[in-house]
Amino acid sequence: MEELILDCAVVDDSTLQRLAIVKLIKDHPNLRLVAQYNNAIETKNGLLETKVDLIFLDIEMPILTGFDLLDDLVHKPQIIFVTGKTKYAYEAFKYNAIDYLRKPITKDRFMNAVHKAISLHKLRHEGAVEDDEYIFVKSNLKKKKVFLNELKYIEALGDYVKLVTYNEPIIVLSTMKAFEKQLPVDRFMRIHKSYIINIDKIEKYNSRNIEIDGDKIPLSRHKKAKLMEVLS
Repeated sequence: MEELILDCAVVDDSTLQRLAIVKLIKDHPNLRLVAQYNNAIETKNGLLETKVDLIFLDIEMPILTGFDLLDDLVHKPQIIFVTGKTKYAYEAFKYNAIDYLRKPITKDRFMNAVHKAISLHKLRHEGAVEDDEYIFVKSNLKKKKVFLNELKYIEALGDYVKLVTYNEPIIVLSTMKAFEKQLPVDRFMRIHKSYIINIDKIEKYNSRNIEIDGDKIPLSRHKKAKLMEVLS
């Protein structure tokens, strides 16, 4: 089977930050650098000629921000935001970002974000079997259909919950308790006050956490015995 390669672009007005990401891309066996830009206008024009699968995108840039760029793009590739500030994180998820990396980027965080991008690319392009079970959720005043097989886990965010899927994160106004009632008990389990997981997606686990698609999720002590029972 041919090795998967994602064509990447880096957009950052800081030359030093751009070169740091370029090096990480060049060192990754599944990434190929095809373009780098120092502002949003240059990027918009460049993407008319160059097809990319994944963009590492800075948010704060002169004239047009990274968000402005995405608003102008008709065909949006996968996006990993790169920024020096955390205040844009919530808005970034509205753009269906794969991940949100804070500068300076560590290699581990970079590798984890790329792993998510590769997983999503495979799901979209290698004909993954679609589960016929689904739920409808309301997000940004729109109803969205979420297939349970694509739902990895749910995380509490104050008055909201975040649905982490292979496609995109979805923010829903709901309590964890109310959302838990929508899910089949044979497929989903609340393992922590802030997390509900898709049991079928567990890759690794120990006494403190479980791992799904590279994400480590905390496991409450009083939920451990029940989880072990389910998995056995």
